[in-house]
Amino acid sequence: MDEQKKECGQTSLDPQDWDSLRRQGHRMLDDMLDYLQNIRQRPVWQPAPGDVRRRFDVALPVAETPLATVHQQFLDDVLPYAVGNPHPGFMGWVHGGGAPVGMLAEMLAAGLNANLGGRNQIPVEVERQITRWMRDLFGFPASASGVFVTGTSMATLIAVWVARTRLAGESVREQGLPVEAKRWTVYASRATHGSFAHALDLAGLGADCWRVVPVDAHQCIDVAALKAGLQRDLAAGFQPFMLIGNAGTVDAGAIDALNSLADIASSHGMWFHVDGALGALGMLSPEIAPRLAGIERADSLAFDFHKWGQVPYDAGFALIRDGELHQRTFVSRAAYLRREQEGLAGGSPWPCDFGPDLSRGFRALKAWFTLQVYGAQRMGRMIAETCAVAAWLGEQIAHHEELELLVPVSLNIVCFRHRGQDGADVDALNAAIVVAVQNSGLAAPSTTTIQGKLAIRAAIVNHRTCRQDVDVLLQAVLRFGRQLQNGRREG
Repeated sequence: MDEQKKECGQTSLDPQDWDSLRRQGHRMLDDMLDYLQNIRQRPVWQPAPGDVRRRFDVALPVAETPLATVHQQFLDDVLPYAVGNPHPGFMGWVHGGGAPVGMLAEMLAAGLNANLGGRNQIPVEVERQITRWMRDLFGFPASASGVFVTGTSMATLIAVWVARTRLAGESVREQGLPVEAKRWTVYASRATHGSFAHALDLAGLGADCWRVVPVDAHQCIDVAALKAGLQRDLAAGFQPFMLIGNAGTVDAGAIDALNSLADIASSHGMWFHVDGALGALGMLSPEIAPRLAGIERADSLAFDFHKWGQVPYDAGFALIRDGELHQRTFVSRAAYLRREQEGLAGGSPWPCDFGPDLSRGFRALKAWFTLQVYGAQRMGRMIAETCAVAAWLGEQIAHHEELELLVPVSLNIVCFRHRGQDGADVDALNAAIVVAVQNSGLAAPSTTTIQGKLAIRAAIVNHRTCRQDVDVLLQAVLRFGRQLQNGRREG
């Protein structure tokens, strides 16, 4: 028997010494907990030196390398040069900061190594439970369906595919789009995320069917312009197909008039989709939820747990009102996916029946842990606080003559810029300021364009970010703005 065991383990990747692996694993876990605990003592971001980058230009390893050696390489060459979104000073893009509970849950999911494509297993029930929770949170009917995906980009694509099935019928899966699809039109504001155009491309509709609707001074969709555009298209023989509402635009955090959009979509028989990547989880906050009125009327909703939900990447979610239509859009009749009433092939329908992925990680577990450990009430308070911090930053900007706010603060994104001096290239100045602030390691804003002006964009998504952190950002912008202008004058 001992010889048989030895023979069976000859090519296994399990360690010969489990105790040694356990000790090293504990060190690795402690290192990451130390990283999060002491995150404020680190720079938000720093560029990787050339010699570090060159260390990754090596051939595929042939021989074994001790785990401790590879772990040290990670500590030296990877961890210090990541994008930095766990840091409270990271405000550049809409990235959540993650939370220790989610990190630990991700470790459990990796150890379990469950394929969430389907099969009769409780991990699938975890995903179904979160679908029920989200159904209730957003006021969707009991017949609604949901599925975890990489992010809102994929969730939006799923929504477009389901909407396409409703209009063209299930035959579109075998026969492709009908000729009349060339006359279908979709409507979304110019503030809508660019992934929507990509979804139209991948769904075979083509981005040209997107009617880009103007926005108002608050970056919300111009409802009057939308109605006028619809009338023009109807008169020209087009068929309105889909309408997108934003629950927090990516540039400025603006919330479209969702109830008004739902009315328009209903009156024209359009599919109403809400992009909630940034703001949908504001439903957890009693202060913010009323501003999302109308989200419950959406035919589909896309959002990310890895943003305001603070779940580690990646954890996007698609919620579809018509669960049966959703399933008909994706279900496969392949023999190897045969379902049974009992046994491991039971438990139908499976998550793979609601999206394109058959191989799927256990994304639901880290969201499940996060929602339970912190609870909806605490999560809602955290979300409201990020908005309060953004409002604080907006108020402070108003106290400095050198700065201007480019759009009123709506949720948790602040778009502002340095006014510069007369005759200066203000866009170039602000772009240089952002790079200087990023390189300093003090904070990490990004840029965007608001009403034709380059803006410094601060997205307050991280639960760790407080007023002190945005004050550091503000002072850095002012200091580098002065230095850059003085340098140019001296030059």
